[in-house]
Amino acid sequence: MLKYVFVLSAVILVGCKSVPSKIVDGYKYIQKDSVTAKDWKLVWKDDFDAPEIDTKKWTKIPKKNADWGNYMSSDPKCFGFSDGKLYLKGIVNTDTVSDPRPYLTGGIYTKGKFAFQYGKIEIRAKLESAQGAWPAIWMLAEDKKYGKYPRNGEIDIMEHLNFDNIIYQTTHSYYTLELKQKTNPPYYKTTKFDKEEFNTFGLEWYPDKLVFTLNGEETFTYPRIKGVDKSQWPYNQPFYLLIDQQLEGAWVGKANPDDLPVQMIVDWVKVYQ
Repeated sequence: MLKYVFVLSAVILVGCKSVPSKIVDGYKYIQKDSVTAKDWKLVWKDDFDAPEIDTKKWTKIPKKNADWGNYMSSDPKCFGFSDGKLYLKGIVNTDTVSDPRPYLTGGIYTKGKFAFQYGKIEIRAKLESAQGAWPAIWMLAEDKKYGKYPRNGEIDIMEHLNFDNIIYQTTHSYYTLELKQKTNPPYYKTTKFDKEEFNTFGLEWYPDKLVFTLNGEETFTYPRIKGVDKSQWPYNQPFYLLIDQQLEGAWVGKANPDDLPVQMIVDWVKVYQ
């Protein structure tokens, strides 16, 4: 009998060890601050094989009172589905009676439906170009552990402007935005990419560093450092994902309606822990 108890205990221990994270509130995938392993296991994905958004995973981003969210809309014309891909569009608004905004844009986020703390995320997508186009793949804190923005930080896995052949990969926080600490350590980097092709934009997130990637290759690392204001590292809480085809803003400039519509074509999203 003792032999069988031992075997059962071993099976339970092995099973527990293989669980990459614990799930809180039914949708937050949390790992401990001690996690270091790179033996990633897939915990969440979307291949966009259905002819509509999976509302168990995503919500269409509503209008926001910020540069990036001025034209966000749930209008079906801002979303398309074909060949297992999601098309997020920036378009000229043809019905300014119902909605006076000159442009409409499509975006989705996992807020309230999926968030994770530490792990690896990859998004395969193709970016079209236009004057004023600002597609972005980024992350914000789910629980706002440290108060109002920018206290909880922002992780920009990818941003692209206009017709550039580079992407921006960036971190924002109270430390970088309010305390202006942008070189200790450097808070962003640009990397060349082939905008005519699909690319895989990624992040490996550890308790002590954010490692940004492009097509599986490391491009930029933002480390947690000692001896500075604690607001330098708000990245110890679950974040949710945003994917959106933005238009206009102080950074990207005005849109040219002759360049529209413009699209970000998303093939898949995968998250590992």
